[in-house]
Amino acid sequence: MNYSTGFWNRIAKRYAKKPVADETAYQFKLDCIRERLTPEMKVLEFGCGTGSTALVLAPLVNEYQAIDFSSAMLTIAKTKLADSPCPHLHFSPTPLEEYLSNKADWDAVIGMSVIHLLNDPESAIKDVFNALKPGGYFFSSTACIAESMSWFRYIAPLGSALGLLPKLHVFTQQRLESYLTDTGFEIEYKWVAENNKISCFIVARKPG
Repeated sequence: MNYSTGFWNRIAKRYAKKPVADETAYQFKLDCIRERLTPEMKVLEFGCGTGSTALVLAPLVNEYQAIDFSSAMLTIAKTKLADSPCPHLHFSPTPLEEYLSNKADWDAVIGMSVIHLLNDPESAIKDVFNALKPGGYFFSSTACIAESMSWFRYIAPLGSALGLLPKLHVFTQQRLESYLTDTGFEIEYKWVAENNKISCFIVARKPG
């Protein structure tokens, strides 16, 4: 399956050095997640990149598995982990579609800035739903590019073919919400920053 692995491996070092675009918004999202995590939880993060979010949240739970399909990103993440050890945080070079089973054994799943980069966002959300325990949380922050740049759907395939962009999907917030609710999720909280209408942060929960 095509996960744009070459693109992400190529830019990994540059990505790791780049500061967060909106640190205030990022910290707000982390706070929303923190307040719902408890020490006994088993948490999965997919598309973990260089591990920044995992290193912040893992100490708050019992088990934290962070996965990504870019080996170069994970090399950086593991270096960070060596500098700041957390015994129950583990990084694995695995795409979400190949990692999850139908066993509902996760208390929370986290996908930050990644749903629009998956091969099949709708199918992946269904896999997350099936993998969560009843009452489990799905935290996501997603670039809903069609909110202000619907024309980008015509540019994206060319950029991906030329290696200038990763493979990505262009959809609206409404479409993202429908993916979640049609699957069975209840949307507990939604937040969009005033200065960035594209990025949509959602706390969804599996009924239980």
